[in-house]
Amino acid sequence: MKKFILPLIALAALVFGIGSVVRSQPKHEVTVPPSPPPASPFSHTVAAVGLVETSTENIAIGTPLSDVVTEVLVTVGQPMKTGDPLFKLDDRQRRADLAARQAEQRVAESQVNVNAAVLDDVARQLNFAESLRDKSAISSEELARRRSAVGTAQARLDEAKAQVASAAAQIKMIETQIERSTVRASVDGEVLQVKVHPGEFAPAGVTATPLVLLGRLKPLHIRVDVDEHEAWRVHPDAKASAAVRGNASLKAPLAFVRFEPFVVPKKSLTGDSTERVDTRVLQVIYRVEGDALPLFVGQQMDVFIEDSNSTTAMTMK
Repeated sequence: MKKFILPLIALAALVFGIGSVVRSQPKHEVTVPPSPPPASPFSHTVAAVGLVETSTENIAIGTPLSDVVTEVLVTVGQPMKTGDPLFKLDDRQRRADLAARQAEQRVAESQVNVNAAVLDDVARQLNFAESLRDKSAISSEELARRRSAVGTAQARLDEAKAQVASAAAQIKMIETQIERSTVRASVDGEVLQVKVHPGEFAPAGVTATPLVLLGRLKPLHIRVDVDEHEAWRVHPDAKASAAVRGNASLKAPLAFVRFEPFVVPKKSLTGDSTERVDTRVLQVIYRVEGDALPLFVGQQMDVFIEDSNSTTAMTMK
């Protein structure tokens, strides 16, 4: 037993252990990515990340008045013209104020008529007194009193007319507020987002989430963040190309539009207000040539810009 059985058991245990170790080892298999990474079409390039935006930039529509929304007149993707209504606020209180001011205007106009009649009466009395041939027929005190009555009546008439003008100005102000209760499109474009609904309260001023997002989709622009250390390599006449993330075969040439001359802190493109600042970047705006690519506003793009400085240096050598 010691010479044959125990060695066989040990050998079997050894084989079993080796097999278990071999089976537990991870298998390294070559995986093929679903899409090849983007490649620059230029021999010398500046690589950057861009964000698709509208040619008018993304316009966050707000409201000048704080009130409850009664009606939303647009849907996402709807084309708009300048001045088209987007949504309406509750204007019942303003219309009630308008009716009250109109009533006050009518009262003021009636007071103007009354004061005009009083002025006409005292003016006739003064004219009668001054037209008397016999100056002793009326005392100087009475004549002065009548002249004072004319001045007083004229002042009251002027006051009533001023009240009419004030009421008309207040009516115009309330009518303007009623008109502003309907928020309208500021530019020609399309509705990108609608984040307000009937019954919700729309605060005036800047909001964290725009009530309505508006912009012009044709043509689309790409806002490219170029690292400040490479900003000197980018020129307006340099060629540029953009590739869709996830499918590098979808490419489009870009045309230079402008530089944003103020270098800003770079942010991760998540849209969060608490994003971490990494470095500073020069923002370059390019126009997407053609509309064949399926691009959406807010989409990230891999952008390649030809480095004309390196090309010129190689030519000189």
